[in-house]
Amino acid sequence: MKEPKQISSPYYSIGQLRVEYWNRLKNEASDLANFHKGSTDKNKKIKETRKLLDELLGIEQYFAFPGLHRISHLVESLNRSEFVALSNKVSEIIRQLVSDSYRSKPEFLDADLAELNDGEMQPVSENANKNYFEVLFVENMSEADENALRKTLYELRDPNQPFTYGVVVKKSFQDALITLLFNPNIQAVIVRYAPPYLSLNMPSIIKPFIRNVLKYDYSEHPDSELGPILGKLALRIRPELDLYYVTDTALVDLQDSTIKTFRRIFYRREDIQEIHLTLLRGIRERYETPFFTALKEYSQKPTGVFHAMPISRGNSVFKSRWIKDFGEFYGRNMFLAETSATTGGLDSLLQPTGPLKKAQEKASHAYGSQHTFFVTNGTSTANKIVMQALVQPGDVVLVDRDCHKSHHYGLVLSGAYPVYLDSYPIQKYSMYGAVPLKHIKNKLLQLKSAGRLDKVKMLLLTNCTFDGMVYNVERYMEEILAIKPDMIFLWDEAWFAFAGFTYTYKQRTGMFVAKKLLSKYKSEAYRIEYQDHIKNLKKGESPRLPDPERVRIRVYATQSTHKTLSSFRQGSMIHIYDQDFRRKSESTFLEAYMTHTSTSPNYQMLASLDAGRRQVQFEGFELVEKSVELAMVLRAKISDNPQLSKYFDVLTVHDFIPDEYRQSGLKEYYDSNEGWNRMELSWEQDDFVLDPTKITLHVGRTGVDGDTFKNKYLMDKFNIQINKTSRNTVLFMTNIGTTRGSVAYLTNALLKIADELDEEIKALNKRELEIRKARIKSLTQDGPPLPDFSHFHPSFQAVPGVPGGDLREAYFKAYDEVNYEYHSLEACLKEINSGKLLVASSFVIPYPPGFPVLVPGQVVSKEILEFLLALDVKEIHGYRADLGLRLFKDNVLNRQKTSTSMGAGMKILNSKSQNKKVSNGKENHK
Repeated sequence: MKEPKQISSPYYSIGQLRVEYWNRLKNEASDLANFHKGSTDKNKKIKETRKLLDELLGIEQYFAFPGLHRISHLVESLNRSEFVALSNKVSEIIRQLVSDSYRSKPEFLDADLAELNDGEMQPVSENANKNYFEVLFVENMSEADENALRKTLYELRDPNQPFTYGVVVKKSFQDALITLLFNPNIQAVIVRYAPPYLSLNMPSIIKPFIRNVLKYDYSEHPDSELGPILGKLALRIRPELDLYYVTDTALVDLQDSTIKTFRRIFYRREDIQEIHLTLLRGIRERYETPFFTALKEYSQKPTGVFHAMPISRGNSVFKSRWIKDFGEFYGRNMFLAETSATTGGLDSLLQPTGPLKKAQEKASHAYGSQHTFFVTNGTSTANKIVMQALVQPGDVVLVDRDCHKSHHYGLVLSGAYPVYLDSYPIQKYSMYGAVPLKHIKNKLLQLKSAGRLDKVKMLLLTNCTFDGMVYNVERYMEEILAIKPDMIFLWDEAWFAFAGFTYTYKQRTGMFVAKKLLSKYKSEAYRIEYQDHIKNLKKGESPRLPDPERVRIRVYATQSTHKTLSSFRQGSMIHIYDQDFRRKSESTFLEAYMTHTSTSPNYQMLASLDAGRRQVQFEGFELVEKSVELAMVLRAKISDNPQLSKYFDVLTVHDFIPDEYRQSGLKEYYDSNEGWNRMELSWEQDDFVLDPTKITLHVGRTGVDGDTFKNKYLMDKFNIQINKTSRNTVLFMTNIGTTRGSVAYLTNALLKIADELDEEIKALNKRELEIRKARIKSLTQDGPPLPDFSHFHPSFQAVPGVPGGDLREAYFKAYDEVNYEYHSLEACLKEINSGKLLVASSFVIPYPPGFPVLVPGQVVSKEILEFLLALDVKEIHGYRADLGLRLFKDNVLNRQKTSTSMGAGMKILNSKSQNKKVSNGKENHK
């Protein structure tokens, strides 16, 4: 694999470039249509229009609509000086592209066929309101053969079929890959025979957008091998697609990997009709929504309800004189589908055997897991299910301290000992980044030296974080497995469910990396690599690669589907890629699932998870790419506008990630002078990257804190909803539901706020200006220091002097009110300064940042107190302003310390005994 030269561009994506060129062509064509005869500028306009058409030919070759022949018609109109006709045709094409009407009513397919038959066949309007997609044929065929293929496929179409498709033919390996990257309409690929490798028509205008094509070099491979290689790359880039292979290679000569790559392999003697029918069958299978369909069918059945839920069928609502408006608001279907039944075509979430089982299997395939479970109580519950399923009292869990509070409570429930990991602070903006790899490895080595590595069960990290920090999942897993080869990884992907549907993001997800590493560690090539690695280690140097004989891939991901994809609120999923699941974890997982899952799950939520899965399999690639593009557009608009940049800064890569974690050297995605920098290289190489859809706006120079800016300006004046603030920032997010209109509305709102601030400043007197200046200084320069996790009090340490705390013991110790007392923050600070040790008896969670700065059993540090005193937020869970912090009494700590010191000796002895047994077991095995 070679690394292509990085090229910046004034356009973020090929879609943005495409729209821009069509709009420029529209303007040029309109000018030509309105020129008077003999105008001296007309020849110049014709030349500019011709150049645009040539460049559009290079772009449109990868799309079925408008198609190269329509561009050719535009060129003919230009050559014949039919400028009015040219302008009208261009306007119509743009209208269809921008409105997507060519996909909802693809009548252009009929016109295309009529043209292929020299007008002999009359267009038949059979395509109205059909689901339209495109099929990529990869074969080095002549134009005559291509036209014959299109005609045959058109004639095979069934007017009653709910799907219809256009055809894109590419003649080389490189052109096919570019089409997969550019064209989201592609839903199936048919590789026919042996395509040549090199593209003969790769315009320079598209090169900034095809790094993921240019980095591959298979030019030395014979053409006969390129078909299977193309299939494997297509699965890596667009795994949702149906892939087919047409070959003359005898079945006995086909490699197993080739047979597994393609959905079906055809031979030359099998006619095009079989391919056509197979294409449609593949689309139908993806389109199926087992549970959603079953629920729709159930809702239309006449039933008598002698069960729970008077609201079922809407009987208690629509017959009411007092809540009929409730029914009218939600509509009758909502109530027809509301039931307690698990039979009659429906299913039980706790023990699915029918449509729910099939729906979860389809979701597993879509998200790349071995097993997927639907969760109707949100990811807070999903996190507790996984924690309870995999760890038991006394196990050690490494967890990022600033994770979601559900993980902390899950640790309490499971009785595991947490080892809290500190993220690096982003002091200027009052937020935390992510946990450096070296910090995790240091904790593991400390536990190893203390003889506690065998008790370590799980590493829990948030990926991506609220603020958009994304880990290098592959690097972290590989180097951690080198120390602890059976480590279980729980990736909290609550804000990252969308990431599996575009290649750049996907490579940093738990499921993708788990599959990749499992395959890698089983290969002979890796065994050789590992042996060479061990041979080349210096004396005393630890391996950075896992032992292939001992490593186990055990990865879990929890996702809030509802946060970034289509699902009703609280719709979540647990994805599993665990090679020991059946042997070690299935029974405990199902017990934990039963423990936390309602016996009356919301069927509408389950149906939305099923329908949302269908959506991402058909249009997830397009929608996610578009949400990233809109985020980039918003970043650029704020940065380039002088009125906005007067008060606001869009925080970018270098603001969040120190240089040492950015191996690629990328500082920002967008530069006003140079345009867009490509993000692909940094997402492959860097320890941490910034998800551009999380747009953090620094508002310190407005003189208003983040929470006030959210409520006073965004919500009260413009009804703009956002999710998170810090002391001097607000966080915007784009998702698959974001539109260009909503980005324009937000930009307009920010402009109005900036104008309003201008007017407010003009009205201030000298003293008010001084106060404002001091406030800005406070918000931009004097942020409160961000504290690290201190440590557990010796009374609540799992083993004295070794990382790991008995959170459960401390949590329940505070159930007895005689064990704690309240101290004001000011009193706490005086006591600490006098040398007294204070220990929290509850979780203390300020919003923002939204994670515990204190947990039960943790020593209260001076830095934590100063942070709490400096906070200007109103919401702090676990802290009562009228009473103060809830702390353990001294006599409780003394009693606990005595009993703990006696128990600690037993823990150490037991730990040493277990290690000795493990060691002896290894020696006996050897």
